[in-house]
Amino acid sequence: MIKTTAIINNEAGIHCRPTALITQASADFKSVVTVTSPAGNCRLGSALDLMILGLAKGTKITLRAEGPDETAALAKFKELFETEFDFPNAGTGC
Repeated sequence: MIKTTAIINNEAGIHCRPTALITQASADFKSVVTVTSPAGNCRLGSALDLMILGLAKGTKITLRAEGPDETAALAKFKELFETEFDFPNAGTGC
């Protein structure tokens, strides 16, 4: 198992669009990746579980990965959680 930290940089936090990208990316890896935040923790793969964490801009999270591709998985998810997404503002936060 390996771990790293990340800071949420997206202005609107990890709302439904970034969550969808993160959840889709989890299907590309065999490793189990867990996110821990001040609000709790979840395994990546469930959009609902990730949304419940309420990851706002500036939130520090810990990512843990365990499995055959853990190094690649951790690098990918650190990148995604720290991305400043450029989604058009639909006025709904989603």
